[in-house]
Amino acid sequence: MASAADRARAAAEAAARRSYGRLVAYLAARSRDVAGAEDALADAFAAALVKWPVTGVPSHPEAWLLTVARRRAIDQQRRRIAGEAGQDHLRLIGEELEQEMAREKFPDDRLGLIFACAHPAIDPGVRAPLILQAILGFDAAAIASAFLVSPATMGQRLVRAKARIRQAGIPFRVPEAAELGERLSAVLEAVYAAFAEGWADPAGTESRRRNLASEAIWLGRLLVELMPGEGEAAGLLSLMLHAEARRASRRDAGGEFVPLSEQETRFWDEAMISEADALLRRAGACGGIGRYRIEAAIQSAHAARRVTGRTDWPAIASLYAGLMTITASPVVAVNHAVAVAYAVGPAAGLALLDAIDDARLGQYQPYWAASAELLSLAGRFPDADKAYEMATGLETDAAVRRFLQRKRAALAAR
Repeated sequence: MASAADRARAAAEAAARRSYGRLVAYLAARSRDVAGAEDALADAFAAALVKWPVTGVPSHPEAWLLTVARRRAIDQQRRRIAGEAGQDHLRLIGEELEQEMAREKFPDDRLGLIFACAHPAIDPGVRAPLILQAILGFDAAAIASAFLVSPATMGQRLVRAKARIRQAGIPFRVPEAAELGERLSAVLEAVYAAFAEGWADPAGTESRRRNLASEAIWLGRLLVELMPGEGEAAGLLSLMLHAEARRASRRDAGGEFVPLSEQETRFWDEAMISEADALLRRAGACGGIGRYRIEAAIQSAHAARRVTGRTDWPAIASLYAGLMTITASPVVAVNHAVAVAYAVGPAAGLALLDAIDDARLGQYQPYWAASAELLSLAGRFPDADKAYEMATGLETDAAVRRFLQRKRAALAAR
């Protein structure tokens, strides 16, 4: 039987998972101080672990936590605000909080906090870490490890970003229609950046990245819940679910890399794919078109192989062509060239690869891997061998490097 301390800890953990971001957002939206809200809430959780084993878990844990946290937050503000006007301000905050606590409910300001974290005044590189900390409660050390920087560096970046929110008076609100598109794009990019960090650990074995993909999906669900009419939010969640559905098939039993075209579709998560496709249909019903909806449609076309037994390369090539008109990204251009090669022929794909004018591709491993594959299909084996050599040299994942070496060895045998 669980002890009182164990029950208290479990209740606190459940409340944190369920409501951490909502509690921080509520406090920060009123104080304009994200760091102060986090500190106040941390004190409340610490108090809960001391008091709940003795008094029992309250019937409304979030209300209890918010009551304790807001007292700490007001104490913080009292130390900063002097004079009669400041005291009036604090009294009004306290009355508002007391009224909402009496109703045992409080508004959900998480969406406003997310937009504040992704505001143009915040450096793009720190937006995803800031959202992970403010909404999900990740500590700076965990975020630093996931994003491959030192804890001290990440801590400094987060502190500066929170200070920027306070000093610049960045509003905790959903932007007006005129600026919503650009601002929403920054939010979605931050969430996708967090997912990409987790996706970079295909086997889910690195502690620094293990939770990022699932947490980014949780954030995606939150955005869809809070912005049900935004097709790009649904498109992003669909994209992430399609990718996550294939995680178990990215490595074989021996840990070796398996490319998408060779993956066993029986290992794909059918329920997750079905949910992703439903979200894609929902995104389409919102009207318009956007990057994440097209990318999700591409992944859906790949997922259809589990039903049809083949990959519809002409459809995928067409979708990539549409994505090119939105992003003009060299990465998209490489993927478009590969799709065209499989849909039309390797010569057509190689012509598109050769036409990409971006010096960065010289250090981009997928470009060389794609070149090697298409050159091999075209029968240009010496050129393919050189491309495989470049791709192998640029690859940092040992399993992918071994895969490329096997492909190169097979080419030599031919």
